[in-house]
Amino acid sequence: MVDLPKPWDAALVRKWLDRRHAAARLDQSAADRRGYDARDDFDKAAAEEWVCRTLRDDDAVSEQAAFAIRLKELIAQDEYSATGLYDDLRFERHVRTYLRKLAKMTKANEGFEKTFRHQ
Repeated sequence: MVDLPKPWDAALVRKWLDRRHAAARLDQSAADRRGYDARDDFDKAAAEEWVCRTLRDDDAVSEQAAFAIRLKELIAQDEYSATGLYDDLRFERHVRTYLRKLAKMTKANEGFEKTFRHQ
């Protein structure tokens, strides 16, 4: 038996991006309340929030190939602008890491059905 690849579901990807955006905002607030020791967690959540906010309304989400190309463009980008961060370099590293995770999910077309806050 041959397993056919499942079709790209743009609505599911947008829903996943919306849910991850909301979860990242909550994670940022929680890290901010924890203070100085949670700076890395804050920057990590800020990176996830930036990626999800940037991509959730992007037209490239409609097609798997276009979304993969958009992710590669973002990974190749030199700088990512955001305010209120503790460490810009750490933020940029987290953005690229999150973009690579999304690129792997996009290539395999799996993982977007997991919409719980904690993954």
